[in-house]
Amino acid sequence: MNTERPAVMRNRMDRFIDAIEWVAAIFVGIVAVDIFLSVLLRYFFSTSIPDSYNFGQLLLGILIFWGIAATSYRGGHITVDLVWANVGPRRQRVIDVFATLVLLFVVTVQTYTLLDKVVATRNDNILTVDLHLPTWPFFAIAWAGDVSAVLLIAIRTWRLIFHPEDLHAGGPQAKAVE
Repeated sequence: MNTERPAVMRNRMDRFIDAIEWVAAIFVGIVAVDIFLSVLLRYFFSTSIPDSYNFGQLLLGILIFWGIAATSYRGGHITVDLVWANVGPRRQRVIDVFATLVLLFVVTVQTYTLLDKVVATRNDNILTVDLHLPTWPFFAIAWAGDVSAVLLIAIRTWRLIFHPEDLHAGGPQAKAVE
C-alpha cells in the first residue's frame, strides 16, 4: 500500500508558504523605501511625505504581523531550548507538536482580537492626520498577515504530526549547539 501523498498537494502547500514569505519580504522592502524616502526628503529637501509618520507606524504593524507569518512555519526565529536539545528525536517531535499547538492557539486568539480591532477602527472612522485617509485598510492587511500565520502554523502542525519529513525538505536544518 502506498502511503505517500501526491506531490501536487505538497507543491501547492509549498507554493502557498513561499507566497506568504514573499509578501512578508515585500513589506520589508516597502518599509525600507518609506524610511529611506522620508529621511532623504527631510534632510536634503526640508520637506516630508504627508502622513509619513502615520504610514510608517501602520506599515511597521503590517510588517510585524506578516513577519510572524513568515517565521512561524519555518521555525527560523531565535530559540533557546535546553530540554529539546538534550532529548532524542521522538521526544523532540513531541515537544515540537506541543509547542506548535500552543502557538496555534495563541495566534488564533490574537487573530480574533485583531479582527475586532479592524472592525472597531473602521466603525470609528479613524483617519490619518494629514491626508485624512482611513486607517482600517492597514489594520486589515495586518490582520491578513495574522490569518496567514494561523494557516502556516496549522500546516506546520499537520506536517509535524503526519509528515515531519516535509518540514525540512530543501531547507536549513536546526542543530543543537554543544
